[in-house]
Amino acid sequence: MVKNTYYSQIWQTVCAIPKGKVACYGQIADLAGLPGRARLVGKSLGFVPKDMFVPWYRVLRSTGQLAFPLGSEQALHQAGLLQEENVAVIANRVKLATFQWQPTLDEMLWKLTS
Repeated sequence: MVKNTYYSQIWQTVCAIPKGKVACYGQIADLAGLPGRARLVGKSLGFVPKDMFVPWYRVLRSTGQLAFPLGSEQALHQAGLLQEENVAVIANRVKLATFQWQPTLDEMLWKLTS
């Protein structure tokens, strides 16, 4: 199924985000070869198989905002996971200028083929 292929591309790209860095939904879509499919990125993260580790919490809105409402249990969980990786989360937001992943072409090719 095409959707599963897209999901796999997205999961593989999210897995390439290094600890201590974050990426936006649209950025992941672009890097996965699916430009304009930011919503598909979010949807696919809800379908990660239970036996697979995909660091979903490293994916944020384009503003640096966490995926969940401020103060919600999910937002606190996402913020906690990011903070364990030394990513500063202030008022449900991450400063993208400091923490956004900007992979080089060599890094993307290596991570996506390994």
